[in-house]
Parts: sequence; structure tokens; C-alpha cells
Amino acid sequence: MTEVVLNGKMPPPVRRSDGVIVPFTKDLIVKSLVKETQLVKVLYGENPMTEQEAMTIAAEVEEEITHMKLKMLSGPLIREIVNVKLLEHGFAKHRNVYTRVGMPLYDVYQIDNSEGYESKENANLQANPETFHKKKADFLSKESYLLMIPSHIADAHLRGDIHLHDLEYWGTRPFCQDWDLRYFFNYGLMPDGTGTHTSVAGPAKHAEVAILHAAKVLGAAQTNFAGGQGFFNFTVFMAPYLKDFDDRKLHQTAQMFLYEMTQLYVARGGQPVFSSIQIESGVPKVWQDAPVVSHGKKWTDLRYGDLEDVVHRFSLALLDEYLKGDALKKMFNFPKPEVVMRSRYWNDKNFEDVMMRAAELSAKFGSTYYDNMIPSYRGGEDGVSCFQCCAYAFSEDGHSESFQRKVNFEDGAHFSMGGMQVVTLNLPRIAYKSGGDETKMFEALQNTMEIAKEALLLKDKITIRQFERGLVPFASQRPQGAPPAVDIHNLSLTIGFVGMNELVEYMTGYQIHEDPSAQRLALKTLIMMDKIRKSFGDSTGKKFSIARTPAESAAQRFAVADLIHYPKFARELVKGDIETALPRLEATKDVPVFYTNGAHVNIAAAVPLDQRLSIEQKFFPILKGGDIFHVWLSEANPDPEALLKLNRKLATESWLGYWSHTKDITMCRSCGYVGGGLSSKCPVCGSESVKSFSRITGYYQDVSSWNAAKRQELKDRHRVRIGK
Repeated sequence: MTEVVLNGKMPPPVRRSDGVIVPFTKDLIVKSLVKETQLVKVLYGENPMTEQEAMTIAAEVEEEITHMKLKMLSGPLIREIVNVKLLEHGFAKHRNVYTRVGMPLYDVYQIDNSEGYESKENANLQANPETFHKKKADFLSKESYLLMIPSHIADAHLRGDIHLHDLEYWGTRPFCQDWDLRYFFNYGLMPDGTGTHTSVAGPAKHAEVAILHAAKVLGAAQTNFAGGQGFFNFTVFMAPYLKDFDDRKLHQTAQMFLYEMTQLYVARGGQPVFSSIQIESGVPKVWQDAPVVSHGKKWTDLRYGDLEDVVHRFSLALLDEYLKGDALKKMFNFPKPEVVMRSRYWNDKNFEDVMMRAAELSAKFGSTYYDNMIPSYRGGEDGVSCFQCCAYAFSEDGHSESFQRKVNFEDGAHFSMGGMQVVTLNLPRIAYKSGGDETKMFEALQNTMEIAKEALLLKDKITIRQFERGLVPFASQRPQGAPPAVDIHNLSLTIGFVGMNELVEYMTGYQIHEDPSAQRLALKTLIMMDKIRKSFGDSTGKKFSIARTPAESAAQRFAVADLIHYPKFARELVKGDIETALPRLEATKDVPVFYTNGAHVNIAAAVPLDQRLSIEQKFFPILKGGDIFHVWLSEANPDPEALLKLNRKLATESWLGYWSHTKDITMCRSCGYVGGGLSSKCPVCGSESVKSFSRITGYYQDVSSWNAAKRQELKDRHRVRIGK
């Protein structure tokens, strides 16, 4: 390199990011501008910089540097100056692709000392070295993707019109997945998806190996997906390995699986694998005559229907082990136990013990989730359907040409149910934009959904490209020439929503529970959303769905954004502690305000359970992408018989597809007490060293790890007593 002298002054040397010190030369700026602004064409369809344009920028940068009286330059400093010059010359998009991403050193220090959570987006994380690394990597990734996606989508997210979930994983992976265990029981296990970086195991031949493979599947899958991982039909597909087991061995196997899943503390930044399993009391009709797939083969002389007694006993064993809890007598919060409701399970006394055990688990820990297949929109006895993450629903059409091939595992055909991405709508914002005019409100809804659609299609395109390049290897694996583990083209593009209650409150003057007119508008809005969703599917051939979003952080984020941008309206409608939040809006995002989740009744409304059921059940048939009904329990020790009676009513007399009974729990770290209710001191030993647990959105976790909005929601919940 030649030394540069300008007006008798020599620019200082440059310390490169690799630590090497070199003389300054503007030629390197020219080369990097020409090279890196090629991304403008890829991302925005515009022309990159010419060499002449780059030389003009570089000359001005050189001039600027010579007047700075610095002893040393750095690559980041030079880049900052270049970016200023790019903006001055009108190259805004070129500046986007040339800029550096990262975070202030102050924030890095705060994170490393457990002070720097921008907000607690995921209560499943705790402070540890992996979490600190994840938070910094997440920050960089989010900033990068917001620069790389079309600016109007990024702006819609940043303004709070929409929320792009798991933005840190936008360019690398799909969202969530429910797996078909038969795939791994037939082909074996490759945790890395290629067999080059990990050992490869053949198909399990013994129950202990099968259950360990099942745990490792979910752990390995978590590295390829942003959201939850689960097994549909878990107890049925495990049954071939357990057919000769007595009850003691069944319980040991169940216990092994629960400990494996809650001690696989390796998922995304140091957290347990966010997981779920479907627990069937017996063998569903669709699987009665299906050939068993296990031990590396498809059996010709064994059907799943032959194993119904094993399925039943294993379901009981699993629920028994959930009831026992761990060595500290606290709950197993993962995998989420999703007990399936079918008509035959309520009409046949042979299955009453499973239904009772599920109710006992709800009464003791609140753990059970109820997956109701009875309503016609869920598919009944002939369908294959599941819930995933906090309440997203996926299903396979029993009338499709490929359905029976998958049931029979023909040539490795299997079920692949999951989600590609979730984009959530800020419904109150849509109402504010309308000024109270219903026609304008629906126009704003259409426009916002169009942005969500564009974002989802972009994510779909990016992820399919990554998949086809082998960069989502566990999902794309094809052992022995089998079909890919995941059907990447069949994943759902989910449009979620938050704040239906506040939308109708703004438009009608009433919250959902306060007047039939509010309920009618909520239904009308959901029907319109579903109509728009269907048009998206018809025009693109993609699988779009509408769902209630868990919104662990989005409900808070939207409320904060609207208090800043639409304060006149939001101050009247946002829920939570407004007075505490307002002075802190600019200083922190983690404030105790939120919008009501999905199309739920206001969390604090003193509405009788049957009235809330009457309102919220109407939304389930429309929200085929997922919804959940929460029963917040007031009793420290609910009566299992009463919960069993309620479950029968909800399963057989309502349209609910998914529900849970939430019991608040206190655990003493001094004497080991575990009991119902939220206590600041142990009721046994008086110690203040206690931990509180409750259901945050669709899973249980330590309350101290919740964000301020969810902690406020916990205080506001209207809890009910369930009588016999």
C-alpha cells in the first residue's frame, strides 16, 4: 500500500478488526463499496454503486479523516464516516447494506451482568452464560433482518402495526413442528441431519433406546426451529416398544422421558426444550388398522389397534409420573402433556381412569392441556390434528389423496405438521386508524393483513431456499433415500392477532363481555379475517391460518407503542397499571401494560365461567390456526372430581378445541414445601426464599422470569372456584 498525503497531512494508520495495523488508503473504501453494495440489487432490486460514485465518497471520507487529529483509525469508525457520506449523497439504501450491526458496549456489559434484558420476551430463559450470548446474538440478528427485509415491512414492525415473531431467527429457520415418531423408529437417528458431525444410530430395538431417541429428536429439532417441538400420537407410536412391559417398567420408561426432556438444558441460549406430547387414552379410529412401524420396519402382522391396552396403560403411567413431580416435588413443566378428548373416551368407562388422572394433574399442578377432537372442525375420530407451542393448531386433511399413504407409511410417507412463521396484528391500532368507522376499520384490517401476508411469503421463500441448500439439516434429512423429515412446503403461514377486546371497545364503547354488540363485531371481524386468509391461500396456493397469538411480549409491545403513538386512545383502552407505566415509557420497554390476548374476555373482568365460555367458544371454529380457553383457578387445592365434571362438559357440550386449568403454585427453597396459591412467605417454615409458578401464556414457568406486563396480568386475573 502507498502512503496517502493530503494537503501536507497524512491520515493516521488503521487498526483492522483482525488486530493488524495498516496504512490508510481510500482504494479499500472504493473496493468495499463496490463489493458490498451489490446487496442493494439482491434485497431492493436497485443498482449497486459504480466505481466512480464510490471514488467520490472515498475522497470525501479521506478529506474528513485528515482534519480529525486522530492517532489511530479503526474499521468501524471509517465505516461510520462512509455511512454519513452515503446519506449526504442520497444513498440511503446503500447505507443500509453497508452499515455495521451490533449494540453499544454499555448494553453488552449490562447483559453480561444480567441487567440488560430489553424486555423479558421468553420466561423460559434464565440468567446464564448461554443466555447472555443469545441476547447479544439476538440483538445483532434482529437489527440485521430489519435492514434486509423490505422497509415497509420493517417499518410496520417497528411502528407496532405488526409483530414479526422470533425475528432473530428470521433468515435461518422455520417456526415450530410436531413430529411423526414412526419416521425415526423406521430410519434411526441422525441428530445433525447428515451423519457427519454426530454419530448415527440405527432404529431403536429396545424401549429404553426408543424413549431416548424420542427425547433427542426434540432436542436436535430445537436447533433447527425457532418455536416448540412435539410429538402427536405419542403414546400410540411408543406402544410397540412397550407391549411386553408390566406397570413398573412402564412407569420407569415414562419417568425416564420426563427427566430427559426437562434436563436437556441445551436449547437456544440455555433453556429446556419447549416441548409437548399428545397423550391418547386409546388408539384413535384412524390408527386402528394402520400397520405398526417400529424396530426399523413396517410390520405386516401387527396393527396399532392390537396395542390399545398398552397405549392405555402407558398414558396412565405418564400421568402418574407427571403427578409425582421431580425430586423437589415440583412439576414437570415440559413436555406439555396434551390429553386428547374423543367421544369414545367419555362414553366408555374403560377410559375414565385416564380422564380422572388428567383432572388430578390439573388439580395438583395445573399441568394438563386438553386437546378436544370432538368438535367437527377438529376432525373427530378420523382426523390427525395437534396443538403446538402455546396454542397453535395444525391438522392434516383426512380426505386428501396422500392422507391414507401417510397413515400406512407407504414408501416412508408420514405426517409433517408445523408452522413456518407467525406475524401478529395489532388490532387496537387498526381501530384507532379507522376513527370509529367500521368500513374504514375493515379497510385498515385488509391493508395490515396484506403486509403480514407479504412478510410471511418472504419468510417462506427464504426458509425453503435454506432448506433446499441443506442449511436446515435436521428438518431436511433423508436417511436411506426417505422423504425429507419435514414437508417444508406444507408448513402453515400464521397470522395472529392481539387485542380484539380493545378493538371492539373502541368501536362500540363496550368490551367483549359487556354487550352483545361487542361480541357481534368481534365475530364479524374474525369472519372477515378468515375470508381474507382464504383469499390469500387461493391466490398463492400456500397454507395460511388465523390464530390467537400467545403474545408473551407482543401484547406488551403493542400497548407501549400505542401509548407512545396513539396516546389519546390507548390511555383509555390499554390494560394494566397505566400510571406506573407512563413515566417509564421512554426509559424502558418492560412496563406493566398490555392488550387483552387474542379474542379473550378482559382478564380482570369478574365474568362467571359459563358466561365467558359462552362468549369465547364461538371463536374457536373460526380460529382453526389455534386458540385456548383458560380457566384460572382460585382454589389452592381444587377438587379433581369437580374438574373432571367440568372437563366432560367442555369436551362434549362446547366448541372448545383446547383448554387448561391454571393453578398458581408456591415452592419453598428452604423446607421444600410445594403448594397452591401465590405466597411471599412459606406457609410451613415462614421462609421468604420462595418461588412462584403459574401459566404465563401456554406454559408454566417461574413468575420472577416474566416480563412486567405478564406479572401485572397475573395480579389482574379473575380466578374462579370450581364446585362439584
